[in-house]
Amino acid sequence: MKFVIHYTLAPAHRDAAQRRFASTGGGPPAGVTMTARYHCAQGHEGFVICETNDAASLARWMQDWTDLLEFRTLPVVDDQTLASIIGG
Repeated sequence: MKFVIHYTLAPAHRDAAQRRFASTGGGPPAGVTMTARYHCAQGHEGFVICETNDAASLARWMQDWTDLLEFRTLPVVDDQTLASIIGG
């Protein structure tokens, strides 16, 4: 299943989040494939596109950052899948 994850970062946590990202790379654990990550230019939010069938691995990845970031995680489908769902 594919997900779009929107993250937000409070300005008070900016430096800590940047240090953690610089030291870890922020990559996902085994079981989650990150296909893209985009950071808004002002640095306080961004988007991750990933794929997994392992909810625990996705939760583990988010848990590594929930002390600094807030997340909104949305399952998504592509055009072809949506067309098959709606009968197009």
